[in-house]
Amino acid sequence: MTERSAAPGALALVESLVNTVDLADGADSLDTGEGRGRLGITEEELAGARELRESLRVALLAHAGHPPHRAVTPLGELLARAPLYVTVDEGDGSAALAPAPDASLLSRVAAAVAEALAAGTWMRLKACEAATCHWAYYDRSPAGRGRWCSMRVCGAREKMRRYRAKGA
Repeated sequence: MTERSAAPGALALVESLVNTVDLADGADSLDTGEGRGRLGITEEELAGARELRESLRVALLAHAGHPPHRAVTPLGELLARAPLYVTVDEGDGSAALAPAPDASLLSRVAAAVAEALAAGTWMRLKACEAATCHWAYYDRSPAGRGRWCSMRVCGAREKMRRYRAKGA
């Protein structure tokens, strides 16, 4: 859907999860064993993964200054359920939050969000403003004001809509 490169570090997991559904045609890669396998989830974990995906999308829309696309369980409420622990590197003493040993998707996402917060990259992961898209992308623009996952697709469509609305 986008020509942008993947989000850095563990944020790539969050971006990948949000982008498992194409809102324009409804295709959901989580419907397939292969799609679930890429994220390491089972069919029994599917409902929770979808709930997490849409809560993440709402947060990413907020990062871009957009309202929620629908009512969802607040992301903070979901992430509060994620078992994490602190790891300390014996060599340099650095510490990080890590997913619990069971490595559930929720724990891995919570650890990714924590890592991104520490790195200052969390707010750069956004959702496209196009209502039929809402694809997750990492905003690498200097001012951090990117609006679309793809300037060639979603951005061009929006600019054409505005042009036509002017009556030109």
